[in-house]
Amino acid sequence: MTSEQTPTASAATAPADPAPAATAPADPGSDENRPNVARMYDYYLGGSHNFGADRAAARQVLEIFPDTGVAAQTNRAFLRRAVRYAAEQGVRQFIDIGAGLPTQGSVHEIVQAVAPESRVVYVDYDEVAVAYARRLLGDAARTVVVRGDLRRPDELLAHPDVTASIDLTQPVAVLLVAVLHFVPDADDPYAAVARLRDATAPGSQLLLSHLTLDGAPPMPAQQGRAVYQRSSAPLTPRTRAEILRFFDGYDLAEPGLAWLADWRPDGEPRDRVSHGFGGVGVRR
Repeated sequence: MTSEQTPTASAATAPADPAPAATAPADPGSDENRPNVARMYDYYLGGSHNFGADRAAARQVLEIFPDTGVAAQTNRAFLRRAVRYAAEQGVRQFIDIGAGLPTQGSVHEIVQAVAPESRVVYVDYDEVAVAYARRLLGDAARTVVVRGDLRRPDELLAHPDVTASIDLTQPVAVLLVAVLHFVPDADDPYAAVARLRDATAPGSQLLLSHLTLDGAPPMPAQQGRAVYQRSSAPLTPRTRAEILRFFDGYDLAEPGLAWLADWRPDGEPRDRVSHGFGGVGVRR
């Protein structure tokens, strides 16, 4: 699963227990007994916005792939580098689809450090993740959170909070970071990504990371997928060739589609653990 080492080779273990579940604010309609993938990811990152069911499921994954927490950090580091790259290339509008829970070093913090006038829209279809994100972000400037579904891109782009923040006649960075592997082939994610591409202006960018099981032993891979089958969003890992198809109509920035730890490393501490590929494409 990585150019550096196999996923079970890391000595990384589960993060220490975060703050008690009471720190995860309850929201109407939330199901604390069903693992939620956004909250599981928060746990991998060492966050406190998760419940017992999320931690239990995450620990099962960590027993199968002990370096999952390190791989989550690797994905987060890729996100930081990719959005910084887009901002440095002059992009001032960002739509983060499948954003989950904002954590330290979130998109708006990174891009507004480069260009304070930048606008960021966080999008998630999970009402619990949206409620958490709104509470965590508070009144952050030029930043909004909307509920939307990647599988319905036209509806997402027509949301009044999106149209009020994003000018689609100007370049925009669309972030699909660690989200497409939660969209099964039956929902035609390639068509959804193509629609987002066609709706954006030339010079817009696609920032994408995606889980792969390339190189993973079959039995652990099957066990890991079984855990997510019981969560809020089952997994659909894809091969490198399948992930590359999402960049149709884009020119890939160097170094192309790469293991996440290998995409433009900038000296950040890293354990060289990648559970997926990532890249940035520029719309033609």
